[in-house]
Amino acid sequence: MSNYLYAVTLGIFAWFTGELITFLMLGFVLISLNNINSTLKKIYLQNNEKRNNGEQ
Repeated sequence: MSNYLYAVTLGIFAWFTGELITFLMLGFVLISLNNINSTLKKIYLQNNEKRNNGEQ
């Protein structure tokens, strides 16, 4: 859902300023960062589960 919010916000801004290429590049960067953040959260939660279960 947040990816769509980024896309809509950037789209409106790009439409007013005429910077469509910037819209595409920033959109890709924000979506990529969001995916990296989600992956890191999953890894963190898995590590915490292992640590809480006594496995290392």
